[in-house]
Amino acid sequence: MKYYLSVLAGAMSYGILSTIVVLAYGEGYQLGEVVGSQLVTGFILSWLLALYTKFKTKRRSQTSKTAAATRVFTRLTWKQRLLLMAAGTPTVITGLVYYQSLRYIPASLAIILLFQFTWISVLIQAISKRQRPDKVTFLTLIILFGGTLLAAGFLEQGLSEFNGLGIALGLMAAVSYSLFVLFSGKAVPSAHPAFRSAWMVTGGLILLCILFPPTFLFNGLIWSQLLVFGLLLGFFGAFIPPVLFAIGVPHIGGDMAGILGAVELPVAVLLSSIVLHEHVSGLQWFGVIIVLIGVALPELYKLRLKRSRSAPQYSS
Repeated sequence: MKYYLSVLAGAMSYGILSTIVVLAYGEGYQLGEVVGSQLVTGFILSWLLALYTKFKTKRRSQTSKTAAATRVFTRLTWKQRLLLMAAGTPTVITGLVYYQSLRYIPASLAIILLFQFTWISVLIQAISKRQRPDKVTFLTLIILFGGTLLAAGFLEQGLSEFNGLGIALGLMAAVSYSLFVLFSGKAVPSAHPAFRSAWMVTGGLILLCILFPPTFLFNGLIWSQLLVFGLLLGFFGAFIPPVLFAIGVPHIGGDMAGILGAVELPVAVLLSSIVLHEHVSGLQWFGVIIVLIGVALPELYKLRLKRSRSAPQYSS
């Protein structure tokens, strides 16, 4: 049960971010300052965890040579480190365009657009492998599309009521997040999760410093309320989810993790309604439920196939 709760808590942490960002914008902070403070915090916490993991495993290995210890102390080559840093850059692009979309559209709509990564990932894989999606995938896409129309409020208010730039940025965030999901799992999977996360955050921070020089670190702005927002975003966005997923996913499997990860959507919508006082109608909540069903459907189908194949076959 604790592994299920671990993945669930990690996904819920992601759902908190959009509300924190909107509150930071309300205090007058800019995009580069918000994302920069988040990544600086995530960078520090990730490397502290990596160093703690190395120290703890080193002490344990002095009395027992375990496979885990060998994996931790396998020194990564610079080629592997650069590969991990490159795999971490889509998270920065995702954060930048997603957080920027929050300037133009409600947080409840932005998270729904971000969740379109579910079908975008399927589309990218289908194109790259030149394989046509199966019937379950097509049914899932239809459910997701219909649920999105309801959850976003398009059927109630019409497209003309929404900011086109904000919608475009939200969809760009979904594309970027899809690329991160596809690339991150393939980047040096043999490395320890703590070091994989640390190097990926490092790559993201370097890219951000190129795009938005971190002047807030030197002009004293970091010691204002920005530090509070940065700590919250870094803790719930760049640190806690990767750690909790690394703990829980190996034990419950990627399929179930994908289902539990969908809790990010209702958490974000609920917080935007309660904290930011955004209006979310009953029809939109119904759309959120449909989107969750669409996310869970292919994973549940996979689990059912696995159980049917593993069940004993009896002959008459």
